[in-house]
Amino acid sequence: MSLQSGLARLSSRYSSRSCAVSTRGMVACSQSLAGQAGVDILKKGGNAMEAAVCVGACLAVLEAGSTGLGGDGFCLYYDAGEKKVQAINGSGRTPAALTLDVALQVVPEGDTSLPLMHAHTVTVPGVVAMWLDCLEKYSSGKVSRADVFAAAVDFADNGFAVGQVASAEWKAQEPKLKARKHGSEMLLNGNRAPEAGDVMHRKQLARVLESISQEGKSALYEGRVAQAIVDAIKELGGVMELSDLKQHETTFAEPVTAEFAGLTVHGHPPNGQGLTALIALNILTELEKKETGGPRAEWDSPERLHTLVEIIRLAFADAKKYIGDPDHASGGSVNSVNETVKALLAQEYAASRAALVDPGKRSDEVPHGYPLKDSCTVSFQVVDAQGNAVSMVNSTYMGFGTCIVPKDTGFTLQNRGHNFNLEKGHANCLAPRKRPYHTIIPCITTHADGSLHSTFTNMGGFMQPQGHVQHLVNMLHYGLDPQESVDRPRFCVLNDPYSGVFGRVGLEEGFSPETRDGLKALGHDAFYLTGLERTLVGRAQIICKKQGSSVLVAGSDPRADGAALGW
Repeated sequence: MSLQSGLARLSSRYSSRSCAVSTRGMVACSQSLAGQAGVDILKKGGNAMEAAVCVGACLAVLEAGSTGLGGDGFCLYYDAGEKKVQAINGSGRTPAALTLDVALQVVPEGDTSLPLMHAHTVTVPGVVAMWLDCLEKYSSGKVSRADVFAAAVDFADNGFAVGQVASAEWKAQEPKLKARKHGSEMLLNGNRAPEAGDVMHRKQLARVLESISQEGKSALYEGRVAQAIVDAIKELGGVMELSDLKQHETTFAEPVTAEFAGLTVHGHPPNGQGLTALIALNILTELEKKETGGPRAEWDSPERLHTLVEIIRLAFADAKKYIGDPDHASGGSVNSVNETVKALLAQEYAASRAALVDPGKRSDEVPHGYPLKDSCTVSFQVVDAQGNAVSMVNSTYMGFGTCIVPKDTGFTLQNRGHNFNLEKGHANCLAPRKRPYHTIIPCITTHADGSLHSTFTNMGGFMQPQGHVQHLVNMLHYGLDPQESVDRPRFCVLNDPYSGVFGRVGLEEGFSPETRDGLKALGHDAFYLTGLERTLVGRAQIICKKQGSSVLVAGSDPRADGAALGW
């Protein structure tokens, strides 16, 4: 990683602002108020995890369309002392009574997933349990749980000015919120979505957050709030019980890894889709072995984008076939999932997949299993003065999830179960107490000696692994700094299952017409993303650490309301 001179940055047509730099800690997130709250925790002596939970709780208040107490979370934690990365899975499971036969009763003939807004798509919300389990496991002893949640309670109780992007997301889902019985709890004065700059109070949510800060997990997974969740789901045809909530557990696991450009890239194991980015990076590494040593293709050339699009298509074909809940592996063996992951990340397998990439044209032989859906998610990064780092992603999946609001709670329930496959025998087929394929993927990269290189994410459903590949290539192949990488236009490989158009390539408008036309000449259905379509490329947050130094360098996506803040 290199920092451009100010003059070089000013001359770049892609530059929005300079990197944030600091030495004692850094937070990068999509809402500046949440970032400030996280920095305050660091200033009090709290560590990266405590600051990250503070940021996550604040975002649940400030950016309700993307995250909330009714959603899930995934996290990677880098321990600077041990130079090790831990994966924490805060995704929820289906109710014990939700069998495939029960689910299929509400699925229209010919559909391959649950109806988008049905109560059956609500899995047990896992994010709050993840926050609290992480606070317990990684406590600094210098800040209390009440300290960590204080800013979120304050924003919800005393009000906050709504950001521009957050307002747009709120307004887009206003009709769905109004259609729900208690949806008024999510609206300004109970009747409309807030405009940018409106002051929003979320009193019901403040009381729930306050209870969590005082009582811990029982405040959400037992008692009044748990009963409200169950009542709301059952009233709409769901089958969740109090026991499903009470039995929820956070999972701590080893990350999956791949080597790329001299770094170790750490991702989340299944049921998360971190494997997808690693498969793509391995294929790219194999393709680079075939290069003749000539100059690298221009950053925005059709040839470069063609290669990245093709490896992403190959990676998704594998991910959509093999990723599922390891606790529900075929034959009941977690080891079988581990062996599959190992095989998918093997050099020999990457070489065989790389052989399928034709530099002269788009391949028509990649099996179906491309990205299917968009989602609303928040991702954020924290590094503390000791060099510990957290990459965390929280989400209610699509905008406000199901828009189901348990009475007097002030939050919506996710629709993550919509991502289940309904084909018997499939790795991601719906079953009782099972976690769905999850699009959430935090990322951490380390040097060969185990020291931290970066912590980053690019939220946005199935865009996430695509964004990770693009940022790593930007920084490691083209020498871009974090802010320049998030500023650059991105592409997204997508499909529209309703129109039957597969493998389209959406380009942000910063790519030239020559690039778009060059992709078309190679066989890609390339088109420009305009207006709100740009949300398909997600929003990125990146913090890098200069090797051998305490200096932190960060970039925050201008497509969001936030910033990178250090001290």
